[in-house]
Amino acid sequence: MGFVRGHAAHRPALSSAAPGALVPGDSGAAAESARQSRGGSVTHHGSHRLAVLGAGVMGTNIATTAIGHGVPVVLVDVDDATLERARTAIDRQVRHGQLLGALPRGAARGGLTTTTAIGGVSGCSAVIEAVTESPEVKRAVLGEASAAVAPGTPVVSNTSGIPIGEMAGWVSRGEELVGAHFMNPTYLIRTVEVVRGPRTSDRTLAAAVDVLAALEREAIVVRDSPGFVTSRLLHPMINAASRLVGQGVADAESVDALMQNCLGHPAGPLRTADLIGIDNLVDSLTVLHRRTGDEGCRPSEVLLAKVRAGELGRKSGRGFYDYGKALS
Repeated sequence: MGFVRGHAAHRPALSSAAPGALVPGDSGAAAESARQSRGGSVTHHGSHRLAVLGAGVMGTNIATTAIGHGVPVVLVDVDDATLERARTAIDRQVRHGQLLGALPRGAARGGLTTTTAIGGVSGCSAVIEAVTESPEVKRAVLGEASAAVAPGTPVVSNTSGIPIGEMAGWVSRGEELVGAHFMNPTYLIRTVEVVRGPRTSDRTLAAAVDVLAALEREAIVVRDSPGFVTSRLLHPMINAASRLVGQGVADAESVDALMQNCLGHPAGPLRTADLIGIDNLVDSLTVLHRRTGDEGCRPSEVLLAKVRAGELGRKSGRGFYDYGKALS
């Protein structure tokens, strides 16, 4: 088993990016701020080499996005079989993204190196952690990775809910840690929720947004808080939807149809749960419940039962819906 079970108008200078600031990935302001933070050296796409920790759903998605934009990736996981499956998935996802026009066609792909040695991150321009939403696992992985990279290298966590301020104590240099909550599928969704922790430096924030610019992602910067914005809103809603199913108020199809057709939700909360991965969702809700005390975040028995049954959503072939076969 690998690290992961799957798991505008206003353009301020990045060195002082305010929470809620929209920072387009292709903006000149992003490049200029990053240049200033490094003393005059603009980072071009070709100079990036990313380390991605975790070869599960999110790790492969992030790697796909980078490779599809010509940025080489070192993908790290503890399991060779997981890495081999990830290589196949990344190739398929790059072709899918190009077919849909979400990734550039005809451009040279970034190279992919896979390894089970976390020391392989040495020499990378940034580290993106995408391991399972377990504080214990993240603490171990981030601690080891941050010790392996040179000072000044941004360490980016894809956590969906653990406060960045809390995680800053797990790395060698807390000022070099920043959150970047990518969505799934990453190569199709351009916007990224960037979380500035209380210790995150201006330089680290600028460097992280520069990496996102190389991936043609759009950063929206928010303040640190359990669940930030997206998970704090979405995950309790999915939890409530699952409770309605468990109480027999409506079946999954009816809940999703009402949310789509009456309230404009693009997929419905329970199809979204299947896409996220129900195990990942339970992990995130557990993090939120423990840190906020909000009973709406306590994972429902319906979700817990599906995890026990191995019905994890699209990746396992079955969740609230039947997909026929697991995603490879």
